[in-house]
Formats: sequence, C-alpha cells, structure tokens
Amino acid sequence: MKILIGDDHLLFREGLRRLLEQLQGDSSFVEAGTFNEVLEQCRAGSTFDIILMDLHMPNWPGFDGLREIQALQPGVPVVVISASEALGDIRGALDHGATGYIPKSSSVKVMMGALNLVFSGGIYLPPGALTASMEAAPRRRSIDVSDRNAGYGLTQRQREVLECLRLGKSNKQIAYELGLSEGTVKIHVTAIFKSLGVKNRTQAVIAAAAMSA
Repeated sequence: MKILIGDDHLLFREGLRRLLEQLQGDSSFVEAGTFNEVLEQCRAGSTFDIILMDLHMPNWPGFDGLREIQALQPGVPVVVISASEALGDIRGALDHGATGYIPKSSSVKVMMGALNLVFSGGIYLPPGALTASMEAAPRRRSIDVSDRNAGYGLTQRQREVLECLRLGKSNKQIAYELGLSEGTVKIHVTAIFKSLGVKNRTQAVIAAAAMSA
C-alpha cells in the first residue's frame, strides 16, 4: 500500500506514520508539508492507495483543492485529518468529496480504529458531526417523518445497496453479494444519490444513518 501524508507539522506526520506502520507494516509513505507539495506528489505519476491530509496547510486554496486532488488521483480515497472540528469544515470536506474526517484530538485508540475503518473501505466521521448532519439533512430536503419511514422513496433493492455502501463495500463487492452486474449496481447508486439528494458515498452514508434513526 502506498500512502500520501499531507500535513505542515513534521512531528504529526512522523506520529501518524508510526501509527500507520502498526496497521499497515508493508506500506510505503510519501510526505508533503504544503498543499502544493501534495499536488506535486499527485502529479508525479504514482498512484496512491489512500491520501491522508490536513486542511488549511500552506498554499491551501479552499475546499476546491480536494476536487483538484481527486482529479489527479481518480478513485483514490482522500481522508481529512484535521485539528478543526468545526461543522463547517467537516461538511465542506465531505461536500467536496472527502471520504472521511478524523479529528486530530482523537485518542490513539480512536485514531487507530478510524484508520482501520478507512483502510477497510469504510467512512469515519466524528460522532457529533454525524448527529448534526442527520439533524440537518431532513431540513435541507424538507423531509418529514413519513418520508423517513418510507425509506426516502428507495426500492428494497436500493436499500440493500445503500446498506452495502454504509459498510464501505465497493461496487464489485456489492455486485457479487447481491447477484447483480456492476453496471446495475452503478445504476442503483446513481438512483440512490438522486433520491437522497446527495453527491457522493459519504453523504449517502450520513443519509443511511438518518434513515435508521
């Protein structure tokens, strides 16, 4: 596994690398101290398996920077590890395609659990942010309790696909488990996004949590 760590604090990068070595001992690491260095590494020709990065590094252009990274490394999970626990930063990162958000204030145990989750394809969000997002989602879409009980208009099959998304499974895994083609899974995922009014898997997971609340 090849991992890119982007953070302007050398001490934190070293500490994070040590944690990652405990979880993924055979991994190789590339480090960057500014946003521009992150971009340079993404342009260098290597494809990373995962990118872990802070917000508000030197040269940070705003959340559109996450889109820029994803364009250079399509399909690669980008997980934010930040000192900021502001809901605006968390939502901004998720809305721009981040596949998880881990606060730097997390204990070592929580940090390792969160990293284990993202390495297995899951999505980690701070519990408080998940609760706030669940509360906000119905207001944004003007959905009442009857909508929630109806599963937001999803078919049974779409609810099964959504549950697989919540567990961090890839389209290929979903296709195998549900006996579908990958093309059919993509169609279901697109329909789920449209029904829930979301743009990516992370937001769909938040909506899934709201549905089960």
